[in-house]
Amino acid sequence: MQKIFDEVTSLDKRCYEEFFLTEDILMEHASNTIALYINQNLFDKKSILIVCGSGNNGADGIALARLLSSKFEVNLYLANEPKSYMAQQQFKRIKALNIKIIDEIFEADIIVDCLFGTGLNKPLDEKSINLINTLNSYNSFKIACDIPSGINNLGQVNTIAFESDITITMGALKTSLFSDVSKDYVGEIIVANLGVQREIYEIEANKFLLDESDMKLPFRNKKNSHKGSYGHLNVVAGCKKGAGIIAAKAAFGFGTGLVSVVCHENLDLPYHIMQTHFISENCSAIAIGMGLGKYETDEIRKILNKPIPKIIDADLFHDKLICEVLDQEIVLTPHPKEFISLLKLCEIADISIEELQNNRFLYVEKFCKKYPNVVIVLKGANVIIAQNEKQYVNSFGSAVLSKGGSGDVLSGLIGSLLAQGYKPLESAITASLAHTLGAKNYKKNNYSLIPSDLVEEIRKL
Repeated sequence: MQKIFDEVTSLDKRCYEEFFLTEDILMEHASNTIALYINQNLFDKKSILIVCGSGNNGADGIALARLLSSKFEVNLYLANEPKSYMAQQQFKRIKALNIKIIDEIFEADIIVDCLFGTGLNKPLDEKSINLINTLNSYNSFKIACDIPSGINNLGQVNTIAFESDITITMGALKTSLFSDVSKDYVGEIIVANLGVQREIYEIEANKFLLDESDMKLPFRNKKNSHKGSYGHLNVVAGCKKGAGIIAAKAAFGFGTGLVSVVCHENLDLPYHIMQTHFISENCSAIAIGMGLGKYETDEIRKILNKPIPKIIDADLFHDKLICEVLDQEIVLTPHPKEFISLLKLCEIADISIEELQNNRFLYVEKFCKKYPNVVIVLKGANVIIAQNEKQYVNSFGSAVLSKGGSGDVLSGLIGSLLAQGYKPLESAITASLAHTLGAKNYKKNNYSLIPSDLVEEIRKL
C-alpha cells in the first residue's frame, strides 16, 4: 500500500530545511518526470500544447517547455502572466531560449494542463471554465500536472475540471485525487520524484492507497483439514431473499467451509448451501442486513448481540437498533445514502448525499472517531475502508459494479473471511479488493455483469 497525504506543502518545506533542497531543485525534478514520461511513452507524437497558469503549477509547465523544446514542437500558452517567483524565473529561462509562446490554443497531439494544481481555492472564473471546456473537447492525449485543474484540495469540482488520461502528481499521493468525483478526471496516476526517494520525502500517514498485493486470498495451505476448519457463515435472509442467497453463494465460492441461510420460510437453495431457521450452534460469523426489510426487532437484536464476528449491510442502516452494537468490532458496508442515514442515527451529522460525496474522508473520520472499533466500508467509485484513525482507499472500482446484487456479493465475501478467522479490517480489505479486481477482469460488455459473473471472476483470482 502507498501513503496518501492531505497536503504536501509541509513535505516540500521539510526538503528545504532538512535536506537542503531548493524550490528550484524540486521543480526541475517535477518537470523532468513529465518530460521523461512523454519522451518514453509518447515519442511518436509531434506537437505539444502546454497550458500554464500564473503560479507554481504554471512554472512546472514553463520548465517542461524548456526540457522538451529540442525534441517536440512545443507551444506554450500562458492563461495569465507569471506571478509567483518561480513562474517568473522559469519564464526568464524560456525567453532566453526563444521558445514559442502562442496566443490561441489548438488541438495538439499532447496537451499538458499546468493551470492551477492543488493551489485552487476558489471557483473557476468564466475564462477558465471556457478554456478547460475547450481543452476537454480536443482529441489529444491529456496530461495533468499534479492534479487536474478544476479539482480543489478537498477533491471537489465546483463547475468543471480537466479530463486527463494521466495525472503526474508531485512528491506523494494526495487525498484530493481519490474523491469519487475526481475519478472521472485523474486517469492513471503517477508520482513524481522531487529529488529524494518517496520513502524519504514522505512521513507517517493515516491514509493509504491499497495495491493488488494487499489482497490476502484464503488459500488453503493446511493439508490435514476438513470443512469445519474453514468456518461456518450464517447469512440472515429477509423479505428480499435473493440478496441473502447471492451473499451466501459468494461466501461459499470464497472459501468458507459451510454456509447456511437463516430464514423461517423454506427457500430454494443450491444443494451446497444449507438452510436453518435460527443461528447455527457452530456459526463462526454472521452476515445480516441484505434485503432484510421488515423483521422482528427482538429476534434481530438477539442475533446482533451474539459474540460472533458480523458484517452488517443495507436495511439496518436505517434502524436505530444498529446503534446498540457499534461498540463491537463489526464490519459495516453502507453505500452513500445508507451512510448518511447511519450518521443521522448516530447523531454525528444530518447531511445530504451531495455534502457527503464532497467530504467522504471527513465524515468517515468523524464516524470512526466516535466508534473506533467498527470497520466501515463506504462504497463508491473509490471505496474507503476505515477503522479508528486509519483509512484505506480501494481505487480499483468501476462502473461494471453499478448493478443490483454487487453489494450483496461484497457482504458475502467479507462474511466468508470473517468465518474463516480473518480479522474485521483484514476481511474488509481483502474482500473489497477481490470484489473490484474480479469486476476488472470481467471481459464482456461493462453493462452486462450479473452477480454470478462476479462470483465466477472472483473464484479465478
